[in-house]
Amino acid sequence: MSYEGSERRVHRVFVTRNTEYHVRAEVCVAVRDRGVDRWRDDHPAVGRRLAGALKHVEGGIIPTLEHPQIGHSVYFRRGERDLVTSVVERIERPARDVVAAYPHRIH
Repeated sequence: MSYEGSERRVHRVFVTRNTEYHVRAEVCVAVRDRGVDRWRDDHPAVGRRLAGALKHVEGGIIPTLEHPQIGHSVYFRRGERDLVTSVVERIERPARDVVAAYPHRIH
């Protein structure tokens, strides 16, 4: 039997080819480099609010305020210098031990 109530989990991981963006309640709280399996404390996405996505379509891109999906790029907003990721390959839920290992303990 599956749960049919509202989603209560606040953590999501947007996985791109080289990077994992760990988001809690719409804010990027940690970034991990997949190539060396290392947290990137200095990554500019850390602390930025998830503002939407860019849908990749034939001939261009379409901005959207929807939550990013597989095949989209994540759009993080922060003042004058916004950030757009490469294409999302997977969206996951982090395990509790991964959340506990976040470098900034923003969880």
